[in-house]
Amino acid sequence: MSIPAELKFDEKGLIPAIVQDVTSKEILTLAYMNEESLTKSIETKQTWFYSRSRQELWHKGATSGNTQTIVDIRFDCDQDALLVLVKPEGPACHKGNYSCFPDSLVSEVKVEPQSDRFAIINELEQIIAQRETERPEGSYTTYLFEKGVDKILKKVGEEAAEVIIAAKNREPEELKWETADLLFHLLVLLREQKLPLDEVLSALKKRR
Repeated sequence: MSIPAELKFDEKGLIPAIVQDVTSKEILTLAYMNEESLTKSIETKQTWFYSRSRQELWHKGATSGNTQTIVDIRFDCDQDALLVLVKPEGPACHKGNYSCFPDSLVSEVKVEPQSDRFAIINELEQIIAQRETERPEGSYTTYLFEKGVDKILKKVGEEAAEVIIAAKNREPEELKWETADLLFHLLVLLREQKLPLDEVLSALKKRR
């Protein structure tokens, strides 16, 4: 893959690059690339940026180990911005946060469109991705990731069994909560396996 001729770099030879977690869809950071760093990113499938303060190339994760494996690079309709879809290995932020955008200017305003009945799934997927990268102490999700795939699989199996029992006993209230538990652990499993939920949904569409 070569750099498209129609890409528009600014007067300093830079183009903004928005980095997004391909699995959770969370925006991780905003950085800049020049032609050399973009070429390196394409060739190595790892994110390379241009530091405006140091005026040099830098490989994300070269010292911290928090690399970003590139899945795709897209450019916008004006050809002057990039969207880099990645699978992150650790926090994107130098402060140790999953994303460089943890703060809100309008945090008191919480918009929950009633038309999106699956919004909680998207939110939960993002939270699970954040827990995996930041590993906050005391978090149950952190505990699952630290114990590994065998523990996660065990929980998926246990919750699936609980769903079966609740359904067999015709207990809708119990079935509701056990199904929620199963969905949560399935999302944790998908994150551990680096399998985006979108791919599962795509498989459902193909089977429709």
